Amino acid sequence: EHTGDTKFRAFGKSLEEQFTNSALAMFSIMVNYEKVRPVIKKKIKISGKDVKALLYNWLEELLFLVDTKGFMLSRVSSLKINKKEGYVLEAIISGDKAENYQTFEWVKAPTYNDMEITNKYVQVVLDL
Repeated sequence: EHTGDTKFRAFGKSLEEQFTNSALAMFSIMVNYEKVRPVIKKKIKISGKDVKALLYNWLEELLFLVDTKGFMLSRVSSLKINKKEGYVLEAIISGDKAENYQTFEWVKAPTYNDMEITNKYVQVVLDL
């Protein structure tokens, strides 16, 4: 309802698949990620006190890579969530330099507003 926000739902059979699809959903707002070449590979490890914090931190980390390294996501080739002590996410992602692609919109940050995590999907509102 706000012009500075957009909301998506990322579906999946597991929490890992939902988190993977949430990254792709966020980048689909910024760029045609399917055309981004997977020439740069990165490993990510983040944590969160709970699953909502982990989702927020995951998306925030990906935006940090765009803002500081000019990294545009193409795919998530591996993503694992460990729930033993808090929540820890480890992922291998691929992408390319953002300067090589035309962007549609720029995402500033994920928000906790209206965030949902269910057995079928995660829902996130993004600040544009």
